[in-house]
Amino acid sequence: MTTFDILLERNQDFVAHHFLKDLSMMPTLRAMIIGCVDPRVDPAHILGLGLGEAIVIRNVGGRVTPATLQTMGMLGGIAQRAGGPPTGFHLIVLQHTHCGIAHLEGQPDMLASYFGIGQEELAAQAVTDPHAAVAVDVAALKATPALPESWFVSGLVYDVTTGQIEVVVPPAPLRHPESHE
Repeated sequence: MTTFDILLERNQDFVAHHFLKDLSMMPTLRAMIIGCVDPRVDPAHILGLGLGEAIVIRNVGGRVTPATLQTMGMLGGIAQRAGGPPTGFHLIVLQHTHCGIAHLEGQPDMLASYFGIGQEELAAQAVTDPHAAVAVDVAALKATPALPESWFVSGLVYDVTTGQIEVVVPPAPLRHPESHE
């Protein structure tokens, strides 16, 4: 059997045993997870997510990039059409140890383009340190005025050698309404 055949067979099992009809487009856990494309770090598996519980955006490194923000903006537009963005929504930045993005450190042109910045700004992205990178990306989300200030944001690092999640940035509002940060 080919990989394609295996996947089609697995879909038939999904349809027979796991498919849930009439799921809402709004996630039931009111969560959006930004994570890495690394196959070792599937948020559904490591966080025990079921269908319809969270929105998951995956990219190289699980980073907040211009493309990530554009995707979030598009999702916000969809939410507006579906009745408005949910209150109490939680943005979760999920990065991991031993990430392949660190192998691109020697390719500053590629990384600068990915982040939409100049090469002189790359060091601030903490590409080789997931703990620092999570803090950088949470700060970027907090600085995005288009995101509702009442939403929460947090940052996690998954250890690919132990399976454990570490809270790097505890949940907090994106901005405090009185401070207009």
